[in-house]
Amino acid sequence: MQPSISPKILFSAIPTDAFWPAAGTARDVAEAGGASILPLRLEGVTYTRGGQSLLHEVTFTVTAGASTIVLGPNGAGKSLLLKLCHGLLRPAAGRVVWLGPAAAQAAERQAMVFQRPVLLRRSVAANVAYALRLRGVCRNERPDRIRQALEMAGLLPLAGRYARVLSGGEQQRLALARAWASRPEVLFLDEPTANLDPAATRAVEEVIQLCRASGTKIVMTTHDLGQARRLADEVLFLHRGRLIEQAPAARFFDLPATPAAQAFMRGDLLW
Repeated sequence: MQPSISPKILFSAIPTDAFWPAAGTARDVAEAGGASILPLRLEGVTYTRGGQSLLHEVTFTVTAGASTIVLGPNGAGKSLLLKLCHGLLRPAAGRVVWLGPAAAQAAERQAMVFQRPVLLRRSVAANVAYALRLRGVCRNERPDRIRQALEMAGLLPLAGRYARVLSGGEQQRLALARAWASRPEVLFLDEPTANLDPAATRAVEEVIQLCRASGTKIVMTTHDLGQARRLADEVLFLHRGRLIEQAPAARFFDLPATPAAQAFMRGDLLW
């Protein structure tokens, strides 16, 4: 028997828009004649906490299509940058702006998955169903959406299992399925394989690739060079809260342009 919990309490306790966007999908974008929320532009973005500047005048543009990997050592500001892009944090200076023709719908057409996803005290399928209900997906559409999302994540055989007893890798795949079920145009992933073993990491990466293949733009942080090589089309390299490089992945890995990036590629400790 599944424990009960008040939907009202859950809604107030969990940052639901961080996981579950409204219906606004890659397919919907195509059917709407290509109207997109992208590109996303950051201009001179600075973020401070406790009087300390943690991100310094970051400027870049994210466009549709290619997977963007935000790479850098621990403490570089990668997670902060993703939260600013997603709108969970506000910059102290500069601006974060969606420039696409559907920019007014940006809040509804993006999702974010964190290192440690919050799962409801319900079954695997019920986690996805609850997300879809919150975002107003028609009741008749929900069973197909749930099945498709869990099948993509390799979790369909576990649909009735209690979500919080899943392994770490399975929980992360469920978080991805829950986010993707609403078919966001842009999916932000904050180190989704942190602390997972190699097999679980590869399984999560396969789900990420399937999300991308469905037409969802992936923007993801990692400090894992091997993972970045496998998943990146372009790289944003952060160091000490500054954007040091933005380059196509092949160029970045073959010929990093800055001493900090070169040292990172060699495996040197960066301070």
